[in-house]
Amino acid sequence: MDYGELAQDLLKRAASKGASGVEVIIVEDEAFSVQVRMRAVDTLKNAKEKRLGLRLCFGQRSATTATSDFSPESLRKLLDDTAAMAQATAEDPCSGLPDAEGFTSEMPDLELWDPEVAQLPIQERISLATAAESAALDFDPRTTNSEGADYSHQDGRIMFANSPGFTGEYRGSSVVLSVSPIAGDDGGMQRDGWYSYKRRLRNLEPPEAIGRMAARRALRRLGARKVTTQHVPVVFDPDMAASLLRSICGAVSGSAIYRNASFLTGRLGQQVAAADLTVLDDGRMVGHLGSRPFDGEGLPTRRTVVIQNGVLSSYLLDTYTGRKLDMPSTGNAARSLGQLPTVGPTNCSLVPGRYSPEEIIRSVDQGLYLTEMIGFGVNLVTGDYSRGAVGLWIEKGELAYPVEEITIAGNLKDMLQQIEMIGNDLEWRGSIAAPTLKIAHMTVAGS
Repeated sequence: MDYGELAQDLLKRAASKGASGVEVIIVEDEAFSVQVRMRAVDTLKNAKEKRLGLRLCFGQRSATTATSDFSPESLRKLLDDTAAMAQATAEDPCSGLPDAEGFTSEMPDLELWDPEVAQLPIQERISLATAAESAALDFDPRTTNSEGADYSHQDGRIMFANSPGFTGEYRGSSVVLSVSPIAGDDGGMQRDGWYSYKRRLRNLEPPEAIGRMAARRALRRLGARKVTTQHVPVVFDPDMAASLLRSICGAVSGSAIYRNASFLTGRLGQQVAAADLTVLDDGRMVGHLGSRPFDGEGLPTRRTVVIQNGVLSSYLLDTYTGRKLDMPSTGNAARSLGQLPTVGPTNCSLVPGRYSPEEIIRSVDQGLYLTEMIGFGVNLVTGDYSRGAVGLWIEKGELAYPVEEITIAGNLKDMLQQIEMIGNDLEWRGSIAAPTLKIAHMTVAGS
């Protein structure tokens, strides 16, 4: 099927119904996953689908729908139903498509697709998961059980067309390999895991390395204790620092800002974090998981400095939230078919500092090295931050013993200002990345 021809036909038919703005998005996707547990295949899934999303605007009224039925009769009904829904909705002066001058014909090759992902034989996909789990189980006599190893990939094609005349298309792939072993001794059982997540198959970490790292992480949790409640430095490992950065992304989202639902509302141009903290969002990074040539509204993605040397420099915006705040879009529209655009980061990172993780740990006389958080106790309106936590206790600059059944608490407004040290160990393991961070003091609540 010629998706470009189909999209142009829908644009013309929607215009004939009086639509002032039209968007057509077509997504074709293949998803595969296999889970191996205790060296045997547990589940195996493969799914292919295609879907079409339609957005119609009639002045300041709009509606969005989606279908997986591409038959002429189904598409005629979709068009009629979407037009009726749009004309029945309330007017919103900020709704509608982006202004025509915001689109571009530039379509950079960001190396988002790897044909080898879909071509890898099924038995080799299973072998990758089996090798990762076997490496974990064989690493130490105490790693006797497993929650499984998973290999999965996606291979997709996205086509976008709208009435202002923009048409764009790109393909993308991703592949994930993970394993979650269980370690045990006389003191009990502990689980942990490790994973590698990339655009290209050849960039995955070797399955044996993933398995060994997962086993080490599970083993180091054996003998975990509680600690007494105290006010101490907390060192966030890179994954936990990335989790903290996700909260910052939520706080700078235009939807939270215009609703006055963020502690950063009205703080543009103000010092909101430690002076050596810089946060970037960049949708044009070659080969990265959050990259794409255009956003969910067809606008070009870009590099945005969100925080520079502690100063809040920009929010993340789509067209709607930008109009609400009288600002231009930053190319951060995210899209699910059948839904209106929302704001989302692309590749967001905290710029690395000059300290090694070892130097950061050595700087702590007594405190917590945070390796896992549990729950979602983050209030973006007030900045209050409280999460269940797991980690390793630091004594006199050394990792001393594992701790669990604790809670860390603070306020994001204070936490950002109290970032004392930033690591040099930035590694992209997803679309949000950060190096090791040390926060001067937080409440660690235990026994």
